[in-house]
Amino acid sequence: MSKLSRFRITRRDLLIVGAATAASLGLPKLAFGQSGSATKAAGPGASGGAAGTTAKVDFRVNGQPRTVTADTRVTLLDALREHLQLTGTKKGCDHGQCGACTVMVNGRRINSCLSLAVMHEGDEITTIEGLGTPENLDPMQAAFIEHDGYQCGYCTPGQICSAKATLEEIRAGIPSHVSGDLTAPMVVSAAEIRERMSGNICRCGAYANILEAVRDVAGETT
Repeated sequence: MSKLSRFRITRRDLLIVGAATAASLGLPKLAFGQSGSATKAAGPGASGGAAGTTAKVDFRVNGQPRTVTADTRVTLLDALREHLQLTGTKKGCDHGQCGACTVMVNGRRINSCLSLAVMHEGDEITTIEGLGTPENLDPMQAAFIEHDGYQCGYCTPGQICSAKATLEEIRAGIPSHVSGDLTAPMVVSAAEIRERMSGNICRCGAYANILEAVRDVAGETT
């Protein structure tokens, strides 16, 4: 008998070994201590893991002093919505790609889903709730209604906050990628508005009406 015959593996044996290997891969990972005994690997909140830490943050929101005590990993978006109940700011993609969560911080627009709440100690934050009321609308809110600059309305709070900041950027002379002459005064053109508002997505496709609303307000205030 050949010396290698004892090592022959049948198709049945191969299937059994393969099934056992696949099953073992589905088990929790094990870490072996110095004694050689198996223990479960440390999970996210276990000793030595990245446990969350809470912190208190003081800032002004829509002109009012507010305090939030939350996990240091909480975004500004979630702090506004979940802790301060300012649900006008919407959570869309949660990846900074749609602009639905746009708010203004110290007069500049940001995607609040990409910013941690603890980064805004002492900042002045303005959300859609701080722009106007049903009885006293902000000019940009009124223009969106006048020009039908929305359909489902989900992205509208972010669109309006972004539009107001856009006009302020132009007045301040901050150039964009389509600004032709950096030495000349900025002009509120359709191209400038489109470029600066390109980070705010409207899945309903109301872009033409949004543009007219922004140009309307720009004509009234410049």
